[in-house]
This record gives sequence, structure tokens and C-alpha cells, in this order.
Amino acid sequence: MTLVIGHKGAAGLARENSLVAFRAARRVGADGVELDVRRTGDGALAVHHDPNLPDGRALLGLTADELPEGMVALPAVLDACEGLALVNVEIKNWPLDPDYDESLGIAEAVVAALAARPDAERDRYVVSCFHLETIDRMRELAPDVVTGWLVGLVGPDDGAQVVAEAGRRGHRALHPHHGLVTSGLVERAHAAGLSVNAWTCNEPDRIRWLADVGVDGIITDVPDVALRALGR
Repeated sequence: MTLVIGHKGAAGLARENSLVAFRAARRVGADGVELDVRRTGDGALAVHHDPNLPDGRALLGLTADELPEGMVALPAVLDACEGLALVNVEIKNWPLDPDYDESLGIAEAVVAALAARPDAERDRYVVSCFHLETIDRMRELAPDVVTGWLVGLVGPDDGAQVVAEAGRRGHRALHPHHGLVTSGLVERAHAAGLSVNAWTCNEPDRIRWLADVGVDGIITDVPDVALRALGR
């Protein structure tokens, strides 16, 4: 069965990456959720997509206690997602970002946050990132946690190179933009032992097509729409 994964909780139903959005995803029956984490100045993990707040303040310049109302740290979101089949933690760490963590300490912080959870939950987590070195570090520190490489390009070879690279580095999932997915890419990934979670698709016909070609998960802003599209 293809899992329906709420993007940023359920960004089409409530404010993205908020507890309300994660609860909305659960309420409509999503199998899992995807969320973003960035560092604060005191080393906490804020669940937020951008390096700055809407008012321009940098997250890296704030402590966890200074986060604006409605923005939460990772542990509170994991509490809200208890019981979901999958929780995809996307680490936001790219060399061009103003808060880029060259030391990759953000991976250590994510490992610590997941390690504090009950052991029975660990097989529900997938940690993803566009930056390969960051998820390489994640895998090195916590080899039992599934790591996934987020990709926005796959090249003209139907994904052969990205599948091979992800497999060579020991990652267990590939997260391509849904527009890059082909049946060949899915077949290659599965043959290499990689699951495929496609982002971010909101269109019912495309959602059905992705499920038909065998993607393992569909990340969507509107999990209620996706579930109906799949007859669930």
C-alpha cells in the first residue's frame, strides 16, 4: 500500500509545521507526516521550513524559549505524531543557507532527539535531507534509522546515478520530486532496496498514477484529498 504522508503536517489544512497541522493530518487519516527542522541559537531543533521568521529574525539568533507562539521544537511534534506509521524528519541544511551547519552537528541533535523516544518508535522514523553529507552523518551516528536522499534532479538516465549513489552510501530511501518519478526510476530504486517517497503532490490523478507505478509514499499538502483519490 502506498502511504499518504502529510507535508509539513497538513499544510493545505492548517498552518504548516504547526501542532494544529500535525493533528489535522492524524484527524483525516494520514499514514504519516513530513516536517522540517532547523537549529536555534541554543541548539534546539525548531520545526520550521525557512532559516528566518516572517519578521526577518534568524532562527539561529533565537533560543528555544524565544520562538514565537505557535512554533514548536521537535520533541513536541514527535509527541503529537505518536502512533502514525511514518514520521519523516527533513533536516534543513544546505551550503547556501545562512544557517548552514558545516560541522553537521544538526544531525547529532536529531539523533539525540530520536534516541530520547521509546525504542518501539524507531522503525517509524525516516530522516531526509538534500545535503548528502548531512544524511551520511546521520546514518553514521544512527545506522538503525532509515535515511533518505531528497533529490530535485535525477539526470537523463531514469535515475540510475542517484539510485546507485544513494545505495552506495547506505541510504534506504530516495525522495524525488513527484515530477521526476517514472516507472523506471521506481523499479531501479526498488531493485536496489530503496523505498521511494515522492514530494509534494496534491493533484488526484497524479496521486493515483504515483500509486499505480509503485511509489511507497506520497507527500502531500492535502492528505484528505490523497486518501480519497486512492479510495481510502
